[in-house]
Amino acid sequence: MTDASNENPPSDPAAGVFTGRRLLVCVCGGIAAYKTASVVSRLVQSGAEVTVAMTEAAQRFVGPATFQALSGRPVFTSAWDQFDDADPQHVRLAAGLDAALVAPCTMNTLARLAGGFADDAVTTTLSAVDRARVPVLLAPSMNAEMWSQPATRRNLAMLSEDGFTIVEPASGWQACRRDGAGRLPEPEVLIASLADVIA
Repeated sequence: MTDASNENPPSDPAAGVFTGRRLLVCVCGGIAAYKTASVVSRLVQSGAEVTVAMTEAAQRFVGPATFQALSGRPVFTSAWDQFDDADPQHVRLAAGLDAALVAPCTMNTLARLAGGFADDAVTTTLSAVDRARVPVLLAPSMNAEMWSQPATRRNLAMLSEDGFTIVEPASGWQACRRDGAGRLPEPEVLIASLADVIA
């Protein structure tokens, strides 16, 4: 009889995929931002160099200090941040990326990206990404009513046509005390989605 405690755990399908990869993780203002902390931690443990950009609203849910501690790197919180005198910060952050993930991607950020806005840490950095070469994943997160709005559907269709990869949200219990579509997928789903586009 085999002792289950001595068995090897199942192999991680993303193992080795992230070693030496440069990733950008963008965090927007939703309660699901707490899940992104786990994503960043796991990516770093998998050997990735992760830089985090946050909107002002995101900082009301999870502080930049959390992501700085998890990533071991400065967190980009403003289009006016300047860590390096040589280049505009958003241009330097976007250069040489292997992939970018926006999670949670709020209804507001979907609309701003679809409209071509570049006036906060997230949209400014993404505007400098070479999307012909670098996959950008958007993981929408909002309540079911916001998810079903015609404006949301239009913006998703436009962004998909523009070459963004949409990670479909999950269904379940939401912070608004309702059950429905719009939940940010669990960290393992987001990491697997990143692994797919990189591999």
